[in-house]
Amino acid sequence: MRNPFKSKAWTDPNGTVQLIKRLFSENFRTYIPKYLLAFVFMAMIAATTAASAWIMRDVVNEVFVNKDLTMVYVIAAAVLVIFSLKGASTFGQMVVLARVGNSIVADLQRRMFDHLIRQDQTYFDRMSLAEITVRVGQGVSAAKTTMDLIIVTIGRDVLTLIGLTFVMVVQNPFLSAFALITMPPAVVGVSILVRRVKLYVKRQVVSSAKISATMQESVLGVRIVKAFGMEPAMRGRMEIGVLEVQKQSNKIASLTARTSPLMDTLGGIAIALVIFYGGYSVIELDQDPGALFSFITALLLAYDPARRLARLNVNLGKQIVGLRLMYELVDREPALKDADDATDLDVSSGKMEFRDVVFSYGESAALRGASFTAEAGKMTALVGPSGAGKSTVFSLVERFYDPNSGQILIDDSQINSVKIASLRSQIAYVGQESFLFNVSVRENIAVGKPNASQAEIEAAAISANAHEFITNLPEGYDSKVGEAGNNLSGGQRQRIAIARAMLRDAPILLLDEATSALDAESEAKIQTALEKLMEDRTTLVIAHRLSTVRHAHQIHVMDEGKVVESGTHDELFDHDGIYRRLCELQFQNRKNAAA
Repeated sequence: MRNPFKSKAWTDPNGTVQLIKRLFSENFRTYIPKYLLAFVFMAMIAATTAASAWIMRDVVNEVFVNKDLTMVYVIAAAVLVIFSLKGASTFGQMVVLARVGNSIVADLQRRMFDHLIRQDQTYFDRMSLAEITVRVGQGVSAAKTTMDLIIVTIGRDVLTLIGLTFVMVVQNPFLSAFALITMPPAVVGVSILVRRVKLYVKRQVVSSAKISATMQESVLGVRIVKAFGMEPAMRGRMEIGVLEVQKQSNKIASLTARTSPLMDTLGGIAIALVIFYGGYSVIELDQDPGALFSFITALLLAYDPARRLARLNVNLGKQIVGLRLMYELVDREPALKDADDATDLDVSSGKMEFRDVVFSYGESAALRGASFTAEAGKMTALVGPSGAGKSTVFSLVERFYDPNSGQILIDDSQINSVKIASLRSQIAYVGQESFLFNVSVRENIAVGKPNASQAEIEAAAISANAHEFITNLPEGYDSKVGEAGNNLSGGQRQRIAIARAMLRDAPILLLDEATSALDAESEAKIQTALEKLMEDRTTLVIAHRLSTVRHAHQIHVMDEGKVVESGTHDELFDHDGIYRRLCELQFQNRKNAAA
């Protein structure tokens, strides 16, 4: 005979049983004392609920049949005590479980963020922000809801049912059998609903991600949306996503709600049979009316916990999808990480070398055997048409990706043999569009050196020609820059980014046309500051405006993922190649623009 506990439903690591088992094994032990306290409160709820049914026997027999006034006072006092204890226990259970649940949510949020921030660049290339947001948000929410459902079901509903069943069996064992005949049909009916609920929940998650993606693109690209009159198109996309979510939500609500008529009908059958036989036994067989009334009370009180138990599997089915999304992220190990024997990078000179490096973004080749050297303490420029692989070089130097083949060396050490954190600590980067965090100006500059003093921060800002405009902000260095730096102009954001790189004071400097967002006057001042910053540092520059790299010690011209020309400006210009054609094209464009 096949063992049901070895079936795929029980052993599948992504199945309901194993996911719930894992969730509890990772979170339950830490909070055992608090859960035990919650179980004590829930046991009190179960006991008082059973007692409220049990006492109905004395209410009927002593008050209505025997008309004993003394017992009226006793029973009334007992009822007051029972319900007061139940109310206090319910309060205690809710508070304890809420605090535990909030702690678990906080722990999971920290854990998921830690795993998320450790992921390699490939993960973020593949996953949209909307999908990540849905995965994190729904995952944490599902974990808390799942634990609450199971804990409350076991601690309150199961114990309450046990207590009420005890009352029913003691009062009338024969009638208890009638009440149990509805269980098998309920179990079969609910299991069918669970399978369908899981299907629609999966679809709902996908549709929710589409809504988040549309919202994100509309907000981040609001200028393009308005400039090109894309409002109707974006509304159309949002409408499709909203209707899909609405449709799936309605299906889920309908399926979940079907447990109510199922349980109501079956419960009604059981209660009708009990009343029919119980009434007959009291009238015709002269049995105890108080016992019957107590039994019926227990049966009615058992209805709500029984219904919650019947719906447990349906409700868990809705949460398992989010739980699975959470663990998919938690279990994903970054493809790019430190080698077991990785050491700290000790930069002595800063010489950088690419040896026959090949790299592809999926099936799209970006570098096809690129080889070049950036000499220590000198300025090396990378030029070439768009798509030549210049930005990919920067990404590989900072080890956001590993090459498919070839070697990248700094001071003769392969960068994949050193610790990633130590590699990046030796590099300062300024891009064309520098990202700023939604914190103060001071904190954005201090990203380059978190423990920097105010004097160091101001010195970096002065060197980057940023101090003057910063002091004119409403709160000076404490002014918030807004989301992605939207409270500042493009030139101001760029100067803060340059100040950040200056403060870092790293031996290797990566500049991706760092002065492109500045006006002519600021650019001249920043260029002077950058020249000072580049002294005795290995500087790799991506140049789009060739006039900015005329004085580079070495220029490497890239085309189709390879270095096809190398030399100084004069050497390359004298050679009738790609560099000369690029210079002539830019000169002609400027001449036409001036005309």
